[in-house]
Amino acid sequence: MRIVVVDPSRTILKLVTQLLEAGHHEVRPFTEGHEALDYVRSDPDVDALITSVELQSMSGVDLCRETRLLATRGRPIYIVLMSSNYEQRKLIEALDNGADDFIGKPPATEELYARLRAAERLGTMQRELVRLATTDPLTGVLNRRAFFERAEELCARAASGRPLSGIMFDIDHFKRINDVHGHNAGDHVLRIIAHEAETENEMVGRLGGEEFAILVKDRPLADTVAVAERLRLKFAGLQLEANGKPITVTCSLGVSAWQPGDTIDQLLRSADVALYKAKAEGRNRVAAADTTLLAADHGSGVIRAAAR
Repeated sequence: MRIVVVDPSRTILKLVTQLLEAGHHEVRPFTEGHEALDYVRSDPDVDALITSVELQSMSGVDLCRETRLLATRGRPIYIVLMSSNYEQRKLIEALDNGADDFIGKPPATEELYARLRAAERLGTMQRELVRLATTDPLTGVLNRRAFFERAEELCARAASGRPLSGIMFDIDHFKRINDVHGHNAGDHVLRIIAHEAETENEMVGRLGGEEFAILVKDRPLADTVAVAERLRLKFAGLQLEANGKPITVTCSLGVSAWQPGDTIDQLLRSADVALYKAKAEGRNRVAAADTTLLAADHGSGVIRAAAR
């Protein structure tokens, strides 16, 4: 486990760190609560926080509360409060403010290890619940609900001036694939397409049926068009078969850039308009919603769609 430990006493901090490292845990020690919180915010791989009640710039209880807010966003973090005072009032306050557990300071070695084993079991279950709640069971990419939740966070970033673009795409003549080759073959195609989409290392979601969306952050629209064109070529180059018969797969893709004041719905609606423009022009194409970006280029598969 990756564990953040916070205590104002360097002696206690060294002792707890040595115990944890001896148990093969990865430790990030801090003497100050705000620094520890900043680290937890920046590192999504933190599994647990062990903090003293007695901190200087912020109390251990406040640190528990702030960390719990992070942990409610689909991020399992086990929180243990340490105190040399086993006063019942302190225990109740700790649990009410987000702590999962309470341990004496300095902690007894075997007790600390036992509590962390419990933390690992709980963390494993929580991560599996998060996976089930956010992942499309067929393709393994984000499901519709999780995609839109995370997209809202990216839109908030875009409002501060960070570029954001969206790609909407679906599989051309997907019904024909199901009708000719069967639904098992159709499911296989969906899984392969989703996997290929994820190779671009951007946020991918299945919105329903054969329809997918991708959000590309911190890159200009021209780069997103290039991403879409790479994917179009990958999809068209797939060599798939069912029952010994080849399956031809192509996709049409629409691209749009986030504009100030846009919601995620508006961004994807604009990309959807471009997608249908690509289909109207013959499918197996990329269309960009921004008419100022690209001239028509049917040879590369990239066309331009009407602006909103």
